[in-house]
Amino acid sequence: MAVNAPVEDPQVLAQWQDFAWTADNAKRATEIIARYPAGRQHSAVLPLLDLAQRQVGAQTNTQGWIPIPVMEFVGRQIDMPYIRVLEVATFYTMFNLAPVGRFHVQVCGTTPCMLRGSDDVLDACYKKGLEKGHTTPDGLFTLSEVECLGACANAPMVQINDDNYEDLTFDSMTAILDSLAAGKAPKPGPQVDRQTSAPEGGPTSLKKMAERNYDYRSQWGAAPAGEGA
Repeated sequence: MAVNAPVEDPQVLAQWQDFAWTADNAKRATEIIARYPAGRQHSAVLPLLDLAQRQVGAQTNTQGWIPIPVMEFVGRQIDMPYIRVLEVATFYTMFNLAPVGRFHVQVCGTTPCMLRGSDDVLDACYKKGLEKGHTTPDGLFTLSEVECLGACANAPMVQINDDNYEDLTFDSMTAILDSLAAGKAPKPGPQVDRQTSAPEGGPTSLKKMAERNYDYRSQWGAAPAGEGA
């Protein structure tokens, strides 16, 4: 996002001042904290912030964000000063510190995606009324351009909430946005004929591995496991 800083509007702060876990999330929070040894509860801050962001998202019908009172609440849960919680929340871009839309469209603009057509992906977003750093008037989409999302072999790609959409074109990105706007669930992953990150059309080497866990070692002159030096 263009701006991802804590919201200090008094009305917003008051709205979230009484934040508390739902019954289900209270149970999950207890389970999360219990994973860590006594005295190490601060290690739970990441999963607790994620849980809190998801609860806010469920309550607001958005992807979710973390208001200041919610960060303070998480800090109290694990006896962690607010400033330490804020340091974590501001370091990881997975946390939204300002409101976002129902779908947070994060377009990778790093070199591999740029060379493979991320400008076309952004253009598809612009044509649908999305603007970087802003949420559409209907509250449906927030658009961000981000750094590498780790799917370079399937460039260009975007992350929308929890899902990656890869091997995109102007048309396929347009179709994904139309599908989400219609309340449908577009298929995540590669948008071409590709198995995860295999070459388009299928593997070009070690083809038998696509069918089963085939042992090629005898063809390579390698000794089976447990034999030889």
